[in-house]
Amino acid sequence: LALLASLLHCQQFDMQDYAQRLVNWYQVGYMAVDYQVFDVGVQTAQALRKILLGVPVEQAALNDEHANGNGALMRVLPLALWHQGSDAELVRLAHLQSHVTHAHLRSKVCCALYCLWARRLLQGMEKDEAWNHAVATLRQIYHGADYQGSEVITELEWNIRPDEVYQCTGSGYVVDCLHSARLAMQQNSFEDVIKTAIALGKDTDTTACVAGGVAGIYFGVRQIPQRWLHALRGKEVVAPLLQQLQHHHRNLADVQD
Repeated sequence: LALLASLLHCQQFDMQDYAQRLVNWYQVGYMAVDYQVFDVGVQTAQALRKILLGVPVEQAALNDEHANGNGALMRVLPLALWHQGSDAELVRLAHLQSHVTHAHLRSKVCCALYCLWARRLLQGMEKDEAWNHAVATLRQIYHGADYQGSEVITELEWNIRPDEVYQCTGSGYVVDCLHSARLAMQQNSFEDVIKTAIALGKDTDTTACVAGGVAGIYFGVRQIPQRWLHALRGKEVVAPLLQQLQHHHRNLADVQD
């Protein structure tokens, strides 16, 4: 929600504005239900504490291989919902979004792949087709001039391994989380996707969040069980942002027309 609010306010991805909103969330519960913040990931908390101490946003996050939790992945979907530019630009911004708290390339590549996957679902592709097309697009972008000399291809092909069957465990590791969401998406209803994600165990809320994002795109809001919607807390926080997002897309459509 902080990411979506920042995108709508700035009309672009502004790393400084976004980081400040994350800090406000961490400190005072901005965009949190009842202003209550809990279960903050270790990497996210460390990065935000550094920003509070005056460390530049670009330097706050850990970038070692062991710092690959799923915190950046679970919050990146609003970027795909808001963005209307090229696939290459969406990938670049997905990297920057991750960099605020999860600066290792592996996390950035997972965020980029997830955004492209979401975009292909928004374009009406079937689940497997959308994943495969997103992978092919990401490969093409990473082989381009903007990423020459980068290790992004190594991360994609050797660590994320998007073409292989992954032994999913629902853990907080970013690669496992992405593949666990893909596994859950094999189900035939929104409810079953969420239940499958939770049934994997471990980091249940985040796996369900990542899976639920793409499931929501694919199945649509009418497929969300009414008993879940009735029990949902914090709707008053979400509703204005969704209205602004719809207005944003209507304005873009008017300009294009």
